[in-house]
Amino acid sequence: MGAMAASRGVAISLFSGAGGLDLGVEAAGYEVAAAVEVDHDAADTMEKNFRGLASPVIRRSILEVPTKEIIRAAGLKGRERPDLLVGGPPCTPFSKSGFWLEWKRAGLDPDASLLQAYTTVLAEARPRAFVLENVYALTYNNTASRPAFERLLREIDEAGYVCSWRVLNAADYGVPQLRPRLFVVGVPKGKSPPVLPEPTHTGRWERRQSGAGDRPHMTTGEAFAGLQSTFEPEEIHRGQWAHLLAEVPPGENYLHFTARRGHPNPVFEWRSRYWSFLLKLDPARPSPTIQAQPGPNVGPFHWENRRLRVPELKRLFTFPDDFELVGSRASVQAQIGNSVPPHLARRVTEALAAADRS
Repeated sequence: MGAMAASRGVAISLFSGAGGLDLGVEAAGYEVAAAVEVDHDAADTMEKNFRGLASPVIRRSILEVPTKEIIRAAGLKGRERPDLLVGGPPCTPFSKSGFWLEWKRAGLDPDASLLQAYTTVLAEARPRAFVLENVYALTYNNTASRPAFERLLREIDEAGYVCSWRVLNAADYGVPQLRPRLFVVGVPKGKSPPVLPEPTHTGRWERRQSGAGDRPHMTTGEAFAGLQSTFEPEEIHRGQWAHLLAEVPPGENYLHFTARRGHPNPVFEWRSRYWSFLLKLDPARPSPTIQAQPGPNVGPFHWENRRLRVPELKRLFTFPDDFELVGSRASVQAQIGNSVPPHLARRVTEALAAADRS
């Protein structure tokens, strides 16, 4: 992550998870002083790695936590304001299921209140800047996502902030993972609109070129260079189709076993499974998006025909090698898979802070 800049002030973290966003915020010079995270393993992870917390992690649903309590937990008193509010509300509230209901199309789904919880704290805590991260599908122009996104932007405006938003692909910023996510950054009205960082790397993403500049995307081979990792019992692939994995070439998936690819004994129909089914990493390319809860045959798998080990997952997200995660292997996978890559979080926060000073 590099050396921390001179202190830019106090940050409050909502929906903290394992702290990927918070690591980037601290690398950009802020100090995360308070965190709200309902998952106990993730909260334990936060407390183990973030020694600057002014209080223990608040381990209740944010819907039950008054903003004043969060402010006090950060060590702020009276009318003191945090310098930065950060968080990534879980993407579950934006599921496309059930959007035939009028109240869901209007963005009034009570399950979507986690997003509204963020804007409530924004309005009440009045930070000097904010960063919000979420699934990029929230920006889709359809009846499932658009009302929720428009409501979010409206509530940011009503809270007294001007914002900018963009979908950023982590690989375009030096992260060895093709991971597109929505970032919304804002400052109080009256200031110049905030900015988001420009890409520093470029390469292929799906069927198009992504990013900018002459620096190629970081590859998984580069990310794993020099990494010493040991066997993990969970790395053994035990799914129904595990016996096929060794035949899949690096960078390919179940489509290798289709007639269209010329397989002599086809096993699957063309495009009959998700792209990640039996997907194997290519050491010469960035990793595809790492999922929080992969199914038994869902990759990406290592090119050595096994599941990825925790140290490898950390490298693909740019977590420090010595970052400690608490919980079962499934819990650790979920914590990492739901994280914002710290390096990308740092770039976003640094761009926001630089614009705020100008």
